[in-house]
Amino acid sequence: MTISIYNTLTRKKETFQPLEEGRVKMYVCGPTVYNYIHIGNARPAIVFDTVRRYFEHKGYQVDYVLNFTDVDDKLIKAANELGEEVPTIAERFIQAYKEDVGALGVKEAVHHPRVTETMDDIIQFIQTLIDKGHAYEADGDVYFKTRSFENYGKLSHQSIDELRSGARIQVGEKKQDPIDFALWKQAKNGEIAWSSPWGEGRPGWHIECSAMAKKYLGETIDIHAGGQDLAFPHHENEIAQSEASTGKSFANYWMHNGYINIDNEKMSKSLGNFVLAHDLIKRHDPRVLRFFMLSVHYRNPINFSDSLLASAKKSFDRIENVLTNLEHRKQSSLDIVEGSDEWLEKIKQYEIAFEKEMDDDFNTANAIAVIFDLVKEANVYLELKQTHTKVIEALEKIFHDWLNILGITRNQADELLDEEVEALIEQRIEARRNKDFQLADKIRDDLKERQIILEDTPQGTRWKRG
Repeated sequence: MTISIYNTLTRKKETFQPLEEGRVKMYVCGPTVYNYIHIGNARPAIVFDTVRRYFEHKGYQVDYVLNFTDVDDKLIKAANELGEEVPTIAERFIQAYKEDVGALGVKEAVHHPRVTETMDDIIQFIQTLIDKGHAYEADGDVYFKTRSFENYGKLSHQSIDELRSGARIQVGEKKQDPIDFALWKQAKNGEIAWSSPWGEGRPGWHIECSAMAKKYLGETIDIHAGGQDLAFPHHENEIAQSEASTGKSFANYWMHNGYINIDNEKMSKSLGNFVLAHDLIKRHDPRVLRFFMLSVHYRNPINFSDSLLASAKKSFDRIENVLTNLEHRKQSSLDIVEGSDEWLEKIKQYEIAFEKEMDDDFNTANAIAVIFDLVKEANVYLELKQTHTKVIEALEKIFHDWLNILGITRNQADELLDEEVEALIEQRIEARRNKDFQLADKIRDDLKERQIILEDTPQGTRWKRG
């Protein structure tokens, strides 16, 4: 079955047809690295990593590019406040971003371009726009001549006159029309700057992504993705400057994830209700955070609260428990094929159902519902007096495959069980054999403090993350 994608540009689902067979060129707008990311920034990282994983599951090679904005007004402001250099702050929060999204199961991009490392390409891009009559220089600043691009507004579905009515020229700006936007900004005294044909300065915000996408993926790409808040003006401006420069379509599919609300109120720094992913990861299992993010369709808003996260953990534990039970039951299963065909066919039908939901605009919410349907079936199977190794292994494989597509692998939890904890578990087992229950209980309590919960069963001691 083919994959369909809801295209923001056309406002409808379209069958995905790549520019090159077996390859996906995908650009995702990354963070401005002046602070730790909040959960609103974490959502696109998780969502589009899952899109990438599913394409790879289907056999595609995904050229996945996610940029870092490592110089802009916010970084300069942070540098002034902290008394540090812009590159120092940027490097610190690039590493923090990688650590945080890595904990959330996000794979490294194929390319992580930075503005400061793409300056020559950005300057050349701007010069091309000037040469083609789509941009102009004004006392060291360079602006895009918005009215020169006939289809401006096609992504946000707004007319240029409607946009102009709400536009204003700020103090110090020298643009000819309120709807024109900056491609290059003249440096102020003491600001970080680069040399250009128009004097010392730095790029405007929108130009960087156009230049990076072109450099790493070509003049036309398959998918451009990001948060809903980027659709206008950022992505609208990217389309205008890219297509004005090349005369070609910039991106064939535009994907945008929905907003995050905090306790039913839109997350906003002005309201002070934003939550840093960095802090959440310290308090909660990152796999549960990712599972929670994927439990709602990516285009829909998602409401975040402690109670909803606790509910997500209970749901996720059901998957963990069935995997643990399958692993233990395998030891006593019959190693024969006869009698397993019906169950193997049933598992195959669930696999088809899961992929049908993912093929339909990456509907992780419905795909997770399929997972829980099979969890119920697996629990029914485990209640049988006798089970077959082949069925147990097929169930284990499909659950692991699904979790890998969703980026929720058990390995993330296994890594938290270091050698010291493993040794404590073995020590507790030995203490119980020797009837030293005081020591066994102490070890159990110590492990509980480390978020490791032990369960003593007839098949042996099991553990799970608490």
